[in-house]
Amino acid sequence: MADPTPARPLRTVLAGFGLAGAVLHAPLIATTEGLEVAGAVTRDPGRRADLVAAHPGAVVYDTLGDALEQDVDLVVVVAPNRFHVPLATAAIAAGAHVVVDKPLAVNAAQARALEERAEDAGVVLSVFHNRRWDDDFLTLSREVAAGRLGRVLRVESRFDRWRPALKEGAWREGGDPADGGGLLLDLGSHLVDQAVQLLGPVASVYAELDVRRPGAQVEDDVFLALEHDGGARSHLWAGMHAAHEAPRFRVLGDAAAFVSLGLDPQEAQLRDGGSPADPGFGRRPAAAAARIFDGSDPGGVPVAMEAGRWAAFYAGVVEAIRTEGAPPVSGREASGVLAVLDAARESAAQGTVVAPDR
Repeated sequence: MADPTPARPLRTVLAGFGLAGAVLHAPLIATTEGLEVAGAVTRDPGRRADLVAAHPGAVVYDTLGDALEQDVDLVVVVAPNRFHVPLATAAIAAGAHVVVDKPLAVNAAQARALEERAEDAGVVLSVFHNRRWDDDFLTLSREVAAGRLGRVLRVESRFDRWRPALKEGAWREGGDPADGGGLLLDLGSHLVDQAVQLLGPVASVYAELDVRRPGAQVEDDVFLALEHDGGARSHLWAGMHAAHEAPRFRVLGDAAAFVSLGLDPQEAQLRDGGSPADPGFGRRPAAAAARIFDGSDPGGVPVAMEAGRWAAFYAGVVEAIRTEGAPPVSGREASGVLAVLDAARESAAQGTVVAPDR
C-alpha cells in the first residue's frame, strides 16, 4: 500500500453500496478534502451502474478481497450488521484503515476483539456514530457547555417513527440474533452514544424491549433508563408505532430546560440528492426548532440552531490517519455503547437493573 500524503487523497472503498453506502456515506466521502471514492463492493447490477454514474472513475468489485488486492487506504464497511466484523477484520489484516457503520458489532465482545486487532495492526478504526453531528445534538452540547442549563439532571431523548407495517425482506426485521436486527442496535446505538457523550459513563441500565407489530420477530418498541456515574439519568425511547411526535430532546438542568422538536435534516437532504457542499446543507427551514425554558418566558426562549455537519466525521478520519491521532469515534467508545446495549438485553430479559460490563 502506498504511503498516503496530503498531496494524494486516501483511496476509499465502500464495502457495500446500498442505501447507507450510496446515499449517506459516499456523498460525505466525495466532498471531504483528502478522500476519494475509489470503488465499492457490490454485485447488484443497478447499484454497480449507480456507483459509476455518481463517481466516475470508481471501480466496482465483486468482493472485498478483490478490492484489497489493489491500492486501498480506507475501507468503509456499510454492509448489514452480521458482516461488520468479518469485513473489518479482512480490511485490517490487509493493512487498511477502517470505518464501520454503527453498530461496530452485534455485541461488545466482538467489538473489543476487533478493536484489539486494529491496535495490533497499527491502523485507524473508527465507527460512524454520525448523530454526534446532528444539528440538535450540537446545539444542546453547546448550551450545556456554556452552562445555560446548570447541572444536567436528566436527559430525555427519542427516535420515534410511524411504521406500523413490517418491511418485507428487510434484514433488520429478521429474528436471527447474528443479524443484529431490531431497534436496540439500530436507533438505540445513537441514543446511548449521545447520552454517554453528554453525561459520561453508565453505571446501571434498566430496559424494556417489546415486540409490538403483528408478525414482528425483533424488538420494535424500546425504552432504556440509564444512571450515569455522575448521578444524572437518561431516559431513551425508540419505537415504530409513534403516530404522535414527542420532543426529540427534553433535557432538564437545575437552572433551565432544553427542548427540541423534529429531526436533523441531513439524512432527508442526502436522500433527496443533496450534497454536503450545497449552501444551507445541514440547516432546517424552521427558525426555532429548539428552546430554552428558564422561567423568563412560559413559551421558552428560541435558541439558534447549529448546522448539522456529518462530514466532520470524515474530516476527523482523515486527520487521524494523517497524524496518527485519535479517530473521531474510537473503537473503545463504540464497544462501550455496545456494552450498555448488551446490559439492556439482559435487563429486559430478567426484569432487573444491570451494570454494564466495563
